[in-house]
Amino acid sequence: MELGFDEVGVSPAFLFVPIGFRMRSLEPEGNAVSVTDRIEEIIEPSVNDLGFDLVRVHLSGGHNPRLQVMAEPLAEREMTVEDCASISRAVSALLDVEDPITEAYTLEVSSPGLDRPLVRLPHFERFAGFEARIEMSIAIDGQKRFRGRLGGVDGDNVLMNVDGEEMALPFSDIYRAKLIMTDELLAQAEGRN
Repeated sequence: MELGFDEVGVSPAFLFVPIGFRMRSLEPEGNAVSVTDRIEEIIEPSVNDLGFDLVRVHLSGGHNPRLQVMAEPLAEREMTVEDCASISRAVSALLDVEDPITEAYTLEVSSPGLDRPLVRLPHFERFAGFEARIEMSIAIDGQKRFRGRLGGVDGDNVLMNVDGEEMALPFSDIYRAKLIMTDELLAQAEGRN
């Protein structure tokens, strides 16, 4: 079965839960993993067991930290608020035990929505043919930002047609990427409803 827009909702579902407990930090030192990498390691197996694919884990906001957990159903259906609540309960329980964050934070569980971030290499293959915006951590020919049509992947490179030129962007150098809301993207998503 080919994965595509049958798994993406037109608008994301959200659930915000304030969490107020103190925990230790796993700040990167030497070979230590980042806090978000550690959180991903902790929660991904449980999120998968609940029937969801973990799309992204993102920690932001200095004095008022916000932990964003973005997931989508493995089955071809839309994400619901009840799904977000189920994931939130599981993630909260796991993080209560593992303690990877040093201060109180707000947990946000959401679906990626249409103009979703592209975080993992398979995302770029899945959404080949659609327009995306990619920002690199290292400049390629003096340029860090690219906008064009995704062409899938080749090994560890993301293929993209930028102004008629085929480019191979090293996945390991991608800082952030997301789909661009277009009429084509919207029509694809609405066509499944």
